[in-house]
Amino acid sequence: MYKIQTLNKIDPEGLKIFPLDQYEIASEFSAPDAIIVRSQAMHDLELPSSLLAIARAGAGVNNIPIEKCTEKGIVVYNTPGANAHAVKEIVLAAMFLASRDIAGSIEWAKGLKGKGAEVAGLVEKGKSNFGGTEIRGKTLAVIGLGAIGVLVANAAQALGMNVLGYDPYISVNYAWKLSRNVKKAEGVESLLASADFVTIHIPQLPETKGFINKDKLKMMKKGVKILNFARGGLVNNADMLEAIESGIVGKYVTDFPEDELINVKNIIAIPHLGASTEESETNCAIMAVNQVIDYLENGNIVNSVNFPSAEMERNGGTRIVVANKNIPKMVSQISALLAHEGLNISNMLNRNKDEIAYNIIDIDGSVPSGVKDMISAIEGVIMVRILPPK
Repeated sequence: MYKIQTLNKIDPEGLKIFPLDQYEIASEFSAPDAIIVRSQAMHDLELPSSLLAIARAGAGVNNIPIEKCTEKGIVVYNTPGANAHAVKEIVLAAMFLASRDIAGSIEWAKGLKGKGAEVAGLVEKGKSNFGGTEIRGKTLAVIGLGAIGVLVANAAQALGMNVLGYDPYISVNYAWKLSRNVKKAEGVESLLASADFVTIHIPQLPETKGFINKDKLKMMKKGVKILNFARGGLVNNADMLEAIESGIVGKYVTDFPEDELINVKNIIAIPHLGASTEESETNCAIMAVNQVIDYLENGNIVNSVNFPSAEMERNGGTRIVVANKNIPKMVSQISALLAHEGLNISNMLNRNKDEIAYNIIDIDGSVPSGVKDMISAIEGVIMVRILPPK
């Protein structure tokens, strides 16, 4: 019986996928096999030795201690694309909010309560204070062309915007999905210099923290409108406040309110609603659960942020999965050990990502007790699992 611990409220449509005769689900376990989490911070949590996988029902994994998990052989998943349509829609809404002072006009209209017959005249007189511009014909710079960035770029292009995309690491899969009318920017400086709107869709990493800063803001048109529905730390708040004050930035719409950004003129702080739709939460939960099941039962890895992708169909026999440091002669040592124990390899897959390599090995017949410990004893091996015939 596998034990699945939930650290947040996970959509029941996802959790019900777990077969009840094989999985036990609870919010507290002393020795879980896997954890499904949304936003709860895990950096200070003790990771039990039983833990094999952590699935984040969402895209960002800043709340998970990735390096620590990798050292312990714990596979960390996210669910890229599951919430992409929800975020795309709120980014489009943010463009309209930035172009036309809809939020300000609504607040102003509330003050007309109690004016009776005067309301209609006051509306006609006051509406000129909330004029704006159309997005059609304007230039949108999309930084990061993953699942969300591609959807935003395509949707904006369909709305009549001139869309420039920038992502030096775009995958083939997402490149195929990108509209051919989206133009490729060769560099950040030329991209920012021509943009009326800038939207960022990149992960927050040590090298991307503060990506939008004083230097990049100087490259932009006066009055540019910036949208951040990726991660709060991608924008240097102090530099943004200066740019707002000086008029370099006309509007800043962020999904990540912080104290210094709240109730500031020309900053619209939305309370982290990007992926908060019923459909998004359901899709994320379903994807996370399916990834955990496939890993626990088959050793397959899809959408891991710290392990390589590795999938191989089961042949019905015993399966051995091994994670090790990505160093020479590991595969030969594992193969030699299995041959010495009289085990025939019917199929094998080896993949690597950065400093980690992952092996899926299908064996004809059963695996004698002690083999797991023998493989674990090879220098450089991080994790070994023996999966019974299926």
